[in-house]
Amino acid sequence: MGIVVASAVEKELQKLANSAKAVVLQRFFKTGPGEYGEGDKFFGITVPVLRSVAKKYSTLDFSSLSKLLESPWHEMRLLALLILVLQYQKAFKLQEKELCGDIYKFYISNFQRINNWDLVDLSAPHIVGAELFPKDQKQSGEILLSFSKDKNLWLRRIAIVSTFYFIRNNYFSHTLNISESLLEDKADLIHKASGWMLREVGKRDQECLENFLRKNKALMPRTMLRYAIERFPEDLRKGYLRGG
Repeated sequence: MGIVVASAVEKELQKLANSAKAVVLQRFFKTGPGEYGEGDKFFGITVPVLRSVAKKYSTLDFSSLSKLLESPWHEMRLLALLILVLQYQKAFKLQEKELCGDIYKFYISNFQRINNWDLVDLSAPHIVGAELFPKDQKQSGEILLSFSKDKNLWLRRIAIVSTFYFIRNNYFSHTLNISESLLEDKADLIHKASGWMLREVGKRDQECLENFLRKNKALMPRTMLRYAIERFPEDLRKGYLRGG
């Protein structure tokens, strides 16, 4: 059944394809040899269009979603994740905790197919962050920290970006701890994600962010620092960039 559904979805997306946009997206998401998205294929479909398709297929089961996630087409995998987000949000609203847990487990078990930064960013806070936030904070912190130490780039990005849900609920400790654990990470995509999450903390509590910066700025990758202080007043931002 999953294969049949995946085939039908692929045919529908092919009708929405835009070859010119696909070329742009392949460059934007670094699909060339040796790049982080090497070999990824695009139809050239925008996220708003995919969201509308996701609503149409919002009741797909895990078997069908697995087939979508196995697709070499970027938009097929993103569609599966957008559907999972819809399913999680509905289950959360209805307080169907067991279903929420099942969706979270399915998501994590398929993390290797969540293999580009937009796939992570559009799904991780809404599923991983939402599922872990109500839990015991020590336990949730340990889970995210274990993700942040994984060799897989995308699971490490899931770890830090998932904390966006915590940030939106004015809980910053996990973001700070995981950002600290990622200071020596070699991947620019992790530096950007950590800096982004730190910036979001700073938008809500600048003193909290500055305390983190004072402690860690000497070790912070330049990209992480730039992203973190992007919204600071110019003089303060330049001071941090000078090492002040």
